[in-house]
Amino acid sequence: MPKISEEKKKKVQEHILHYLFSVSPQALYTSDIAKEIARDEEFTKFLLLSLKDKNLVTEVKKNASGKDYIKRQRWIISSQAFAAYSKHQ
Repeated sequence: MPKISEEKKKKVQEHILHYLFSVSPQALYTSDIAKEIARDEEFTKFLLLSLKDKNLVTEVKKNASGKDYIKRQRWIISSQAFAAYSKHQ
């Protein structure tokens, strides 16, 4: 598999953030985000975890009834990132 440059990773991360902003406040599964940006789920998860470390996305760990997810992860854009995107719209 070819190596992806940091510049291209940042562009894909921007696309993820834009997509999460457009569907906000809905939380999406990693697989749904991967389908939208046409990327592999593992690569998408890697990028989402990187964005989580930067406090740009938030991981939703519980379902609607309050039970913890065992294998799945849902994501929403963080309030800080949402505010920044709202200013530029």
